[in-house]
Amino acid sequence: MGSREADGAGSERPAEDGVAEAPGEESRRLTREQLFTLAATATINFSSMICYSILGPFFPLEAERKGASNTVVGMIFGCFALVNFLTALILGNYLTLIGAKFMFVAGMFVSGCVTILFGMLDKVPSGRMFIGLCFLVRAMDAVGFAAAMTASFSILAKAFPNNIATVLGSLEIFTGLGLVLGPPLGGFLYQSFGYEVPFITLGCIVLVLVPVNMCILPKYDSIPSKESFWKLILLPKVLLLCLTIFSLSACLGFLDPTMSLFILEKFKLPAGYVGLVFLGLALSYSLSSPILGLLSDKLPYLRKWLLVFGGLITALCFFMLGPAPVLHIESQLWMFVLVLVLIGFSLGMCAIPVFPEILQCAYENGFEEGLSLLGLVSGLFNAMWSLGAFAGPTLGGFLNEKLGFEWASAIQGGYVLLSGLATGIFYITEATRRSSSSSLQNPHGNNEERTHLVGSET
Repeated sequence: MGSREADGAGSERPAEDGVAEAPGEESRRLTREQLFTLAATATINFSSMICYSILGPFFPLEAERKGASNTVVGMIFGCFALVNFLTALILGNYLTLIGAKFMFVAGMFVSGCVTILFGMLDKVPSGRMFIGLCFLVRAMDAVGFAAAMTASFSILAKAFPNNIATVLGSLEIFTGLGLVLGPPLGGFLYQSFGYEVPFITLGCIVLVLVPVNMCILPKYDSIPSKESFWKLILLPKVLLLCLTIFSLSACLGFLDPTMSLFILEKFKLPAGYVGLVFLGLALSYSLSSPILGLLSDKLPYLRKWLLVFGGLITALCFFMLGPAPVLHIESQLWMFVLVLVLIGFSLGMCAIPVFPEILQCAYENGFEEGLSLLGLVSGLFNAMWSLGAFAGPTLGGFLNEKLGFEWASAIQGGYVLLSGLATGIFYITEATRRSSSSSLQNPHGNNEERTHLVGSET
């Protein structure tokens, strides 16, 4: 198998058919297949995020009217993530057997249909029946979402092996655009036309995109691999990166069922304007992600520092979001929006470098290149993100109900603080160990070897 460069920036990397790709070829000219791949994955990033984010401004309030407590609302949001976690683990293992393109298109079709079904839930009687159907429909939506996103990550890494962080960062513009447009659009449609219209409108848009992607998305085939999730996740570095993914997702998921209620109660804004507050986080995340992705590819050694400092900044921001009562600072709308902007940027610092870091670690530990490995990595990434998205709203909804938003957000920030500190300690330990190993292999007294090394560098 030999040594591999996961980031591929400025290096030549062999393709699976044995033909070497020229360095920087992807950055100079995109092939037709690559353009179609970008277009297809952009549609799933945008449509999935806009369908997900429309719930924020009005669903928690609507669910409370239907007899669901704040904790139950958090569990409904968390149900999506838990099913997504399990589905991503399974589909990541069987991506090559099912087919990446089929999984992508089928997942998108299921998401469109289920989004429309979610708009019918206001016709259901209040109480247990409404709550039960919310869980069922969200679980079905999670299956479709997990299939589409797991296939999407794998296809992108296959199509852009040398620039995966740059491409992922650039496509986060569409993720951010979905997050930006979802809350205000959902709030406006809900306020103007009622509960059903936001879901029916967006569900139909997703279904229209299904045949488009069937035509334009290239088909990628690969030979199944014997590698497993357990071999990958038990690598110490990968395990630590999974903790980072989990903590980031938990913090972001915590905001879904709680932030809109806090804004309505604290700042007395109408429901239609609540979605505008969400713009601070989404815009800063989507605008900074392409730059962070480019840095991650061009300067791979910066990834570790982006992960560490991004986690620490995120923790500080969640401590200030309430703010935490121990600070004795009165919450104000301008400060709340400013903290959301910083959270969007710091989340990008952590989230963008994680995928190429896991991929690099897999290559360094002998995993074979190919779509099968990409399926494992993308499935693992989505699974860990979904696990955090389950814990965030579920535990966050409970803490918000018992302790209030201020303390709950500070506790959520503790997750990222722990992961940031653990990541920093790991990278420092790893650098110290490599330095010691290098010193043992190259004694200072060996002048002949030092002369050889100097000559090879020049």
